[in-house]
Amino acid sequence: MAQRIQSFRDIASHYDVVLCDVWGVLHNGVEAFSAASEALAEARAAGLTVVLITNSPRPHPGVKVQIRGLGVTDDAYDRIVTSGDVTRALIEDAPKRVYFIGADKDHPLLDGLGVEQAGLEAADVVVCAGLRDDEVESIEDYRAELTALAARDLPFICANPDLVVERGHRLIPCAGALAQLYEVLGGTTRIAGKPYRPIYEKSLAEAREMRGAFDLSRVIAIGDGMPTDVRGAEGFGLDVLYISGGIHAQHYVEAGRTDEAKLAAFLAEENAHPKWWMPRLR
Repeated sequence: MAQRIQSFRDIASHYDVVLCDVWGVLHNGVEAFSAASEALAEARAAGLTVVLITNSPRPHPGVKVQIRGLGVTDDAYDRIVTSGDVTRALIEDAPKRVYFIGADKDHPLLDGLGVEQAGLEAADVVVCAGLRDDEVESIEDYRAELTALAARDLPFICANPDLVVERGHRLIPCAGALAQLYEVLGGTTRIAGKPYRPIYEKSLAEAREMRGAFDLSRVIAIGDGMPTDVRGAEGFGLDVLYISGGIHAQHYVEAGRTDEAKLAAFLAEENAHPKWWMPRLR
């Protein structure tokens, strides 16, 4: 079982670099968790390098504006690396006639890559940033569309591997759930965000650019998503601080309190081995 900590301060001296998830750790899509920003700002003041590593499909300049608007403070991090950043390399290497699935706010993902948006019958590749309107749509609303695309054997580039995220007290479906359905329908997917290696390689390269060489044993990843944050960091050989109050809380939180036996059972069932855990970063 992971060790419960009360404050990030308890373990900060073990590490030089922090790779911290954003949605679910620093904010819930509606407002920032102020204690989380304070914890990272204190870590930076103590000499740690903090890279925010997020599965947002937006390139990092848009995420910086977004999280500042929610109340995440600029002093909480040094750099941001997004799934959108690393996905742009996949789009650049793909055919140029793109069938795009996503909201209007997600279009910067394609900027400057020389692509042409095309209809279902004319496109040569699918790029998915998320649902077009995740407030009202469900994954099943896309089944017929994805079935037709899979029948054409188009590669499906997923810019946000998350299955769901918190928005306030609700769970909202993400592009990763559409990619999952596309695979069920027989299609092939290409993904660079968490839990896949490209986003970790890019994040660690950013950290090295700022502080020079460091050992991976001195890197900690912080996150709340089991199939993305935890699995990706563990697969890369990094220590993990699991934030238990995020998207999986329904498995072990009762009346606002974590049942540690149920948490241990959940982690065992997921074959996950975070080194530390706490309900919210502080």
